[in-house]
Amino acid sequence: MPRLALRSQLTLLYAVPFLLSGVALVAVPILQTSESAPAGPLDGSWSPPPGGTHVEESTTDLAPVLTATAVGLAVMVVVAVVLGWLIAGRFLRPLRTITATARDISANNLHRRLGRTGHNDEFTVLAATLDDLFERLEASFESQRHFVANASHELRTPLTAERTLLQVALADPDGNADTLRAVCREVLALGESQERLINALLTLASSEQGVERREPFDLAAIAGAVVNGRLNEARRRGVRVHTDLAPAHTAGDHSLVESLVANLVDNALRHNVPGGSVEVSTFGGLGQARLRVRNTGPVVPAGALAQLFQPFQRLGAQRLRHTDGHGLGLAIVRAIANAHGATLTPRARPDGGLDIEVCFFR
Repeated sequence: MPRLALRSQLTLLYAVPFLLSGVALVAVPILQTSESAPAGPLDGSWSPPPGGTHVEESTTDLAPVLTATAVGLAVMVVVAVVLGWLIAGRFLRPLRTITATARDISANNLHRRLGRTGHNDEFTVLAATLDDLFERLEASFESQRHFVANASHELRTPLTAERTLLQVALADPDGNADTLRAVCREVLALGESQERLINALLTLASSEQGVERREPFDLAAIAGAVVNGRLNEARRRGVRVHTDLAPAHTAGDHSLVESLVANLVDNALRHNVPGGSVEVSTFGGLGQARLRVRNTGPVVPAGALAQLFQPFQRLGAQRLRHTDGHGLGLAIVRAIANAHGATLTPRARPDGGLDIEVCFFR
């Protein structure tokens, strides 16, 4: 049999106990009235006392009481069902609103939210939970769109270059083994560049989806490990690295925060000048954990500072040199900071370079 709707179930849950309680309350006086009639011997020797037949009068008087009681119970059952139906509908109205709004939300309008239902009850908790779910879904869809758009835009150039190199090598009638080896090395270099780009895009996409699981860690330990892994690169570029790593405990996604620190340090080393410097420091206390990365380098115009944190944005001649990165490092930093609810404060240094501080809250 089909299951009753929730409103019908609540109506029955309200009306049936009311009916049973009414029957029990009415049955008590009726039973007392019946037991008040005099009882005589079972052999039939009892004769009614002078003044009338008391048993017949009691039986006669009990009939209208039963009739009135039955009519009253029937009326009260109808009233209870009607009131139960109205009350159930009133309490289920927020649930119907939540259901209708959730049904209308699709991949194209995930920005819609249910909001508060007007009462601080379980429906409000349900609406808040669904809003959090829609927010995560919206972030996931947006990161997927960004990933597809960015990948299709940025991979087009190296793929075209690879095809051109191969076509020229095949069309060269004087080509020899050395020429083919040179072409193969260039194609391999382009392939490695595409691999780094795809890894960066995947990191950016996963960062934009938010943090699913948080675990405690020391920001100083992560920063120390990242800096130690890049000392050889710093020496190759002629850049001095200074660290001041005080304990800074917080919680979040360890791998994403490690990627944040790595991109900040790599950006500071890559966009520097010979004989320049990079300073990495961490601070803790007052429920905060802060990371600061300062570097020398070219002067960054004040109006171009926000542009650096957008995907595939570079300054000046860097836009044409993919060996200096793909323009995703600071975009990844911004996405990871937003996913952790951290504040990102960049400053352009007057003498050149950047001063970037990330503050995590416990």
